[in-house]
Amino acid sequence: MTAVCDYPSALEFLLGQINYERTTNIPYRTAAFKLDRMRRLLSLLGDPHLGLKAIHIAGTKGKGSTAAMLASVLTAAGLRTGLYTSPHLARTEERISIDGRDCRPDEFVALAAELQAALARLERDEPLDSEMRGATFFEVTTAMAFLYFARANVAAAVLEVGLGGRLDSTNVCRPEVCLITSISFDHMKQLGYTLAAIAGEKAGIIKPGVPVISGVFAEEPRRVIADRAAELESPLWQRGVDYAFACGRKDDGTQGGELFDYFEPAVQPRFRMDDIRLQLLGEHQAANAAAAICAVNRLRERAWSITDGALRNGLASARSLGRIEIVAVRPTVILDVAHNPASIEALLAVLRTRWPDSRRILVFASSKDKDFAAMLRLLVPEFAAIVLTRYIHNPRAAEPAELLAAAMATGVNSRPIETVAEPAEALARARQLAGPDDLICITGSFFLASELRPLLVQGKVD
Repeated sequence: MTAVCDYPSALEFLLGQINYERTTNIPYRTAAFKLDRMRRLLSLLGDPHLGLKAIHIAGTKGKGSTAAMLASVLTAAGLRTGLYTSPHLARTEERISIDGRDCRPDEFVALAAELQAALARLERDEPLDSEMRGATFFEVTTAMAFLYFARANVAAAVLEVGLGGRLDSTNVCRPEVCLITSISFDHMKQLGYTLAAIAGEKAGIIKPGVPVISGVFAEEPRRVIADRAAELESPLWQRGVDYAFACGRKDDGTQGGELFDYFEPAVQPRFRMDDIRLQLLGEHQAANAAAAICAVNRLRERAWSITDGALRNGLASARSLGRIEIVAVRPTVILDVAHNPASIEALLAVLRTRWPDSRRILVFASSKDKDFAAMLRLLVPEFAAIVLTRYIHNPRAAEPAELLAAAMATGVNSRPIETVAEPAEALARARQLAGPDDLICITGSFFLASELRPLLVQGKVD
C-alpha cells in the first residue's frame, strides 16, 4: 500500500478500507462490526476518545440536523466544539469539524498517516484469522475524528451515529447525554424488520445513568427505548411528555425557516422559550431542534454554561447541507437527502406548505437497497414532471429502468416520466422542463445530492 504523504494518497488509503457506504451487503450483525476492534485501534492511538465530553446522537432520520444544531449552540456558548457526521457531500474531511470549520486538507493527511501506521501495527500484531483485523472506512474516519478532537482540546464532541447504534464505531464514546431522534423503517436488513427491533439497535447507545432524550412518538419503539433506559437507570426525557414544541407563524419569505415555541415538561411547563427561530425548513426540523434544546437543558443541569441567548443564536445560525436546501432560484432548486419514506413525507410537507402553487419537477435517484418504490408512490403524484437517474460514483445506485418500473407501478400516468443516464444531464433536463417560477426538487439519496450539489453551487449546470 502506498504510504500516506499527500491528499490523494490519504484518500487512496481510506478508500482501500472496507467501505459499507459503497455496498448493499452490510453485515451489521456479524463479526464485521466489532467494538473490540475499534477499542483496540484507539488504544494504539492513546485512547483519544476517553477524555472527550460527548453528545451522542442516533436515529433513523434527523440525527445529522440535530447534531449540527447542537454543535452550533455549543459553539455560540463559547465552547470549543467538535462535530463528527456522515456521510459527506463533497469532501471526506467535511465529516470532521471544529466550531464550523472543516478539518483542513493538511490536517486530514496527517491524521490519515497516523491511522495508517496504527492499522499496520494492528495487522502485524494480530493472527491472520483474527476478527481484530480488517478495519472499516467508518472505523478509521471515526478514529481520526476522536484524535483530531482530543488534540484540539475540544470542550464538547457532538457525534452522529453512522448506522444503528449498538455496534456503531462511535459507541465507544463516554457521553454526557444521548439522543434518539426518531425511529422509522430504514436499513431493515441490518437492524430488523420491526420498529421495535430497530429501536433496540438505536437504544444501544444508552449508557448507565446518562440522560437520554427520545424524540420517538410511535408507541412500540418508544416503549423499547423507555425499557432500556429504565434497565440502565438512565434518566429519560420523552417528546410529548417531558418536553414539547409548537410551530407557529412562518418566518418571512419562502427562504425563511421555522419559528416555534418550546415547553418542558409538555404540560404545565416549568421552562418555556417562545419564538425560537431556525434557518432550516420544516416542522420536522423544529422537532429536531426541540430535542436539541432538551439535551442542552440536561447539560445545563450538569453545570455546562449555556445561556438562553447562545441557545437562540446557535439554533438560528445552524445549517445542515442537503436538508431541504435552496441551492438556486428562478427556477427554485431544492436539494434534499431524503432516502426513506418517512423523510420523503417530511420533504413533501414542506413543499406543500412553502410552495403550494409552484409547478414542480422531480429529479430522483436511489440506492438499490432502499425502498424506492414506496418513496416514488409518495412523490409521483406531487410532481408535474419526473426525471429518473442514477448517481455514478457509488455502485449502490439503482438503475433508472428499475426506478421507471416503480414509478409506472404507482398508476399515476398523467405526467411525463423519463430516464436520464447521468445526474448532471438529469438536472439539465429538469431545467429545460422548468419555467422561472417553477420548482425543481432533487432527492432520493445522499449520494445523488453529493454529486449534484458541487455543480449547483459552482453554477456549472446549464
